[in-house]
Parts: sequence; structure tokens; C-alpha cells
Amino acid sequence: MSDKPQANDVNFLFEIGSIRYLDRMWRRFYNKDFANLAEHHFRVFWIAMVIARNEGDVDTGKIAQMALLHDIAESRAGDVDYLSRQYVIRNEELGIKDMLSGTSLEQEFYDLWQEYEERQSIESKIVKDADNLDVDLELAEQAAQGKTISNEWSDLRSQNVRSKLFTETAKQLFDQIRAANPHDWHLNGRNRHNDGDWKPSK
Repeated sequence: MSDKPQANDVNFLFEIGSIRYLDRMWRRFYNKDFANLAEHHFRVFWIAMVIARNEGDVDTGKIAQMALLHDIAESRAGDVDYLSRQYVIRNEELGIKDMLSGTSLEQEFYDLWQEYEERQSIESKIVKDADNLDVDLELAEQAAQGKTISNEWSDLRSQNVRSKLFTETAKQLFDQIRAANPHDWHLNGRNRHNDGDWKPSK
């Protein structure tokens, strides 16, 4: 443990703050209101927590750290979508090394990033599943807004993504997301209509 912050700790924290300005590439498919990179990390964390709770004996502390770390190298290497991935070569390892260099987190979080990229541990598999499921949640939200990209991608994701999910929990969530209404949480939860001043009197 260091007795004081390292030389690049503050620089790192400013860079982490800047990822909220980084758009994910698939915005260009005529849907400008997709989540930014920081928003993506936030929901991946919560998806990973749900998967972890249902997968049994896993290190949720490691999962939390990995979820918050998993895509931050895109601050340097950029995001790619299913089209640009065919043409772009990125050096995310150099990006994460440079971001963490001279920080209090350097070795611990570089090792964690490597573990995530290798996809051997259950924790890394859970976070990758969460990373994938965030796309399907967002596609469902886009459909609720009347956007058609979810229709175009529905079969593609069923054929090419579901089979690549590592955990049984993630596969079940994938199917549940497909059948869900993104508005259920507020329409059918406690609200003025069913438990408030708009509730019909008996």
C-alpha cells in the first residue's frame, strides 16, 4: 500500500471522467441516443451483479472491479462496432498500460484487465456476459422508442450472440429481455395509478 497518491493518479481520474463524452460507435446506425461509454460501464456493473448472484460461488468484489474496468481502454483505442471491427486493428493493451502507468492502481488493475481479456475465470466470463447483455437491453429500449434496429438485429443476435454467452444465467436473461416490456418497471410498479391518489376507489 502506498502512503500517498502516485504521480498519475489525478490524471487517470480526469481521463476516467472523460469517458462520459465518448460515444459508442453504433450510434451511427441512425440512433443518436445510445448510451455513452460511461453509461455502458454503469449498467454492465449491475448486470454482472445480477448474474453473479445467480451463479453461486463467485468473487463479486473482483466482478465489480472488472465491470468498471472492462472497456476503459477505449478511452485510448476507441470503440468498434460489428462493422468497423472488420477493418480496425486496436492496441487496447497499450492503451490500458498507458492509462494505468504511474498510478496507485497500475499492477493490480492491469492484471485484472488481462484476466478479463483471457476469459478463463468465472468472474471474467460473467462480466463479458454482462457486456453482451447490455446491448440487448438497449435494443429493447430502442424498440420501445419505435426504432427499428432491434428488428434488424434480432435474429442476428439470437444466432450469433446467445450461443456465445458463458453462463446459464446470462442465457436466461437474454431470453427474458426478448420477452420483456422496458416500461414494466414503472407501469406495474408502485405508482399513482395503482397505489396512490389516482387509484380507483372500491
